[in-house]
Amino acid sequence: MVKNSRPSRGRVEDPFAQREAEKYERPIPSREFILDHLAERGESLTWEQLIEELGLDDEESQEALRRRLRAMARDAQLICNRRGCYAPIDKVDLVRGRVIGHPEGFGFLVPDDGGSDLFLSSRQMRSIMHGDRALVHVIGLDRKGRREGALVEVLERNTQQIVGRYFEESGVGFVASENKRIAHDLVVPADQRGSARSGQIVVAEVLEQPSKRAQPIGRIVEVLGDHMAPGMEIDVAVRANGLPHEWPQAVQDEVGTLGAEVPEAAKQERVDLRDVPLVTIDGADARDFDDAVFCERTPKGWRLLVAIADVSHYVKPTTALDTEARARGNSVYFPERVIPMLPEILSNGLCSINPAVDRLCMVCEILLGEDGKIIRSRFFEGVMRSHARLVYDDVAAMLVGGDKALREKYASVLPHLEELYALYRVLRQMRRRRGAIDFETTETRIVFGAERKIEQIVPVHRNEAHMIIEECMILANVCAARFLQRKRIPALYRVHKSPDEEKLTGLREFLAEFGFSLRGGSKPEPKHFAEVLEKVKDRPDAHLIQTVMLRSLKQAQYSPDNIGHFGLAHPAYAHFTSPIRRYPDLLVHRAIRHLLRGGKPDAFTYDHDAMAAHGEHCSMTERRADDATRDAVSWLKCEYMTDKVGETFSGTISAVTSFGIFVELDNIYVEGLVHVTALGNDYFHFDPVGHRMQGERTGVSYRLGDRVQVQVARVDLDDRKIDFELIGGTASAPKPAAGEPRRKAGGRRKSKKASSGGKTEAAAGKATPKSERRTRGMRRKRK
Repeated sequence: MVKNSRPSRGRVEDPFAQREAEKYERPIPSREFILDHLAERGESLTWEQLIEELGLDDEESQEALRRRLRAMARDAQLICNRRGCYAPIDKVDLVRGRVIGHPEGFGFLVPDDGGSDLFLSSRQMRSIMHGDRALVHVIGLDRKGRREGALVEVLERNTQQIVGRYFEESGVGFVASENKRIAHDLVVPADQRGSARSGQIVVAEVLEQPSKRAQPIGRIVEVLGDHMAPGMEIDVAVRANGLPHEWPQAVQDEVGTLGAEVPEAAKQERVDLRDVPLVTIDGADARDFDDAVFCERTPKGWRLLVAIADVSHYVKPTTALDTEARARGNSVYFPERVIPMLPEILSNGLCSINPAVDRLCMVCEILLGEDGKIIRSRFFEGVMRSHARLVYDDVAAMLVGGDKALREKYASVLPHLEELYALYRVLRQMRRRRGAIDFETTETRIVFGAERKIEQIVPVHRNEAHMIIEECMILANVCAARFLQRKRIPALYRVHKSPDEEKLTGLREFLAEFGFSLRGGSKPEPKHFAEVLEKVKDRPDAHLIQTVMLRSLKQAQYSPDNIGHFGLAHPAYAHFTSPIRRYPDLLVHRAIRHLLRGGKPDAFTYDHDAMAAHGEHCSMTERRADDATRDAVSWLKCEYMTDKVGETFSGTISAVTSFGIFVELDNIYVEGLVHVTALGNDYFHFDPVGHRMQGERTGVSYRLGDRVQVQVARVDLDDRKIDFELIGGTASAPKPAAGEPRRKAGGRRKSKKASSGGKTEAAAGKATPKSERRTRGMRRKRK
């Protein structure tokens, strides 16, 4: 046991001593104990002082403590000052988090503790790049009332390579990053340029990170080409966003020991479900199948089995395979290409629930009542065999359309599918009563022709089969979260915070213009959002109102601190159903397996702080994947539009900013900018609450959701931007709110200042304002 030599504390035991003893041959005080000790002392301590006070007499334990202190400083649990003294971060008014860069040069720090973002000026961003982890202290509020930070220390560098165009100017070589969130130019010395020529797309290794007085320095390691050849847009997006995409040799060596079939020994001591008619239901083009379902009637309602591929059996903690899976965080899905989280022998083989082969699985068994409420649930390890590989369209055709041929073909599993459909209808009613928020969004799919040229961009329509599986997966995720919370084991939850006060105020002002109100006061519940969506669903401007409501919500994240999921209206939610492609799901499986095998929560491999680090990292990799896919798709859409300059299209205003309006074209789902200077012969003011541009002299306004006609003016492949010229549309002077007198045309309207509301994620491919103050459009010269 750990002994503290200070008389005031006497002998104190480390509550995590048993866990440390199980993990290490010569255990030392746990991280939690060290933090508690420093907090009670009320002052920073050196390594030597901690050695004495923690009673570590031998050199090996002292060296282990030194390494642990350094690791805690690296993980931003402690800070080490210039005198070599250690203190807890939360005791010195410092904030740690992940840096989100902005194309204009400034940035934000997203705190690990989930507080409001800190604004970082371009001066502070000189020493750091997008994705770095940093420690900052709060220096006050900026002119918009946001907390502003100053850099104290860079905790972790995120950018080791930069992909971009190489240029030479006045004998100086540099690489301009394709990732617009990285505003730094990478300086390339003459002896590090290799065969690169100015204008080529290259990959450069960062040799020296940026500092207050110097740009980053690097060397060219690969020349990708003179221009973006077919397929290169994905290679560039992968490298520009730092996606791990090559398997280290150690990983290849580990998976090389795996066979194509599940060993018989691995099937022992598992529940045998091979005779249960479990089926997979996925898209027609799906390659990996990580979930299977089965449903049957019971006297009180239904019994539902959700069987998930048992990835945790093959991917063990601390292995090379696990390290690489964590680094990737998730699979990344590009048009017709996937960067998987796990090697193919697992993702498409041993952990893919292919039909008529034995597979190991982790099963969630749920008993539900006639009203859809969970009676009880349990988890167990199983071995299964899929009885059919079904696709969404066929399932919908059988259950909704009554397709006789398909019903005959799948007669052996049809009774269970019909029970699944009956349960789904009850669950949808329950979802509505619960008040879960359902937004109608349009996803698209790119159809390629010869030489990877886009033939068309088509919408992807969800049918009821999609929603059947979605409800089953949500149920299993809820049960997993409840199980982990009940056992009080460190775990990752999928959390979704409620909107902040500033967003709510703006949303309520916007809704008031349409005669609607959002109930719930300062803390509205999901059902209050759902009420508004239900009221507006049949209105012609429903899409406009839904878009504004969607943008008022926060982004879901991973955290060991459960605060519930606002959008789904669940008090506890976790990701359990996709361990093939999401690392958080794998961590959830490990926690469940630990408990099923009799493990105690405090003896689990991970503690709360480790889970917090995993959650922050996986939230980052999720955003990174979104950025990468957005970059690739934006380039493809720009390439698709290059031969359409001068053509006219109809579209809908999809966003309004201080510098112009974005328009999404009908049927082809491509978005471009009409700059404020191209809106007309007037001064235009940005109204962020009304989501519109208002003409000062004419009173003409362009509002989110308005229909317009545009002409393609310019396509910039390098910047992934499309510029439109306005031809015509339905824009008009806004209707005054109730009680507001109507203004004459040309009457001046005051507009509120534009506010970013602390946003840290600008949409890729969109221009950004040079200034954040109220913006007036330039009056165009008469021709």
